[in-house]
Amino acid sequence: MEPTRISRFIAERRKALGLTQRQLAEQLSVSDKAVSKWETGRGLPDVLLMPPLCAALGITVNDLLSGERVEEGDYRKKAEENMMELIRENAENRQRLLQSIACGGVTVVAVCALVALAAFLPLPAFARVALLLLAMATAVVGIWAAATLDARAGWFECPHCKELFAPAMADYVKGLHTFTRRRLTCPHCGQTGMCRHRVTR
Repeated sequence: MEPTRISRFIAERRKALGLTQRQLAEQLSVSDKAVSKWETGRGLPDVLLMPPLCAALGITVNDLLSGERVEEGDYRKKAEENMMELIRENAENRQRLLQSIACGGVTVVAVCALVALAAFLPLPAFARVALLLLAMATAVVGIWAAATLDARAGWFECPHCKELFAPAMADYVKGLHTFTRRRLTCPHCGQTGMCRHRVTR
């Protein structure tokens, strides 16, 4: 799936029907900001919103995911391509999540080992300080790498409007979190809440 192509297609279909972003948003019970995000490529409609969006635009879900009208003869081929793309995307997100967990585990082990060496080995003061600085640098780099992988592993689901979105890295890092949820502001409805991390659409 090409988000830019999909967003352009949504905008083209809306304009062809003579609808404003607000009118389309009202039909779908979403904000006009959500429609604007879809049309500028900053987010895709949630899977549950795709059928009503397609009905409003007079297209099929296959057309939407292809970013163009699909001819009858190409319909099956395009459907298979779109399905394979979704499967590939979900597999990549699972892999990033596993890499994030592994990176976090390796970081914890490495930092603990360096701190233990600095604490228990008979070393000169400068060597002890150097080991502790290395432990701090390892922690910063490891946490940053794990957070980057985790942030890119899927999307976050707004508890208010149920839209999926990928947060900016700064918002992701600052957000309070549990293992499966992170406090973020939804770019679609503008509300802040504990958003559930979803690896698959």
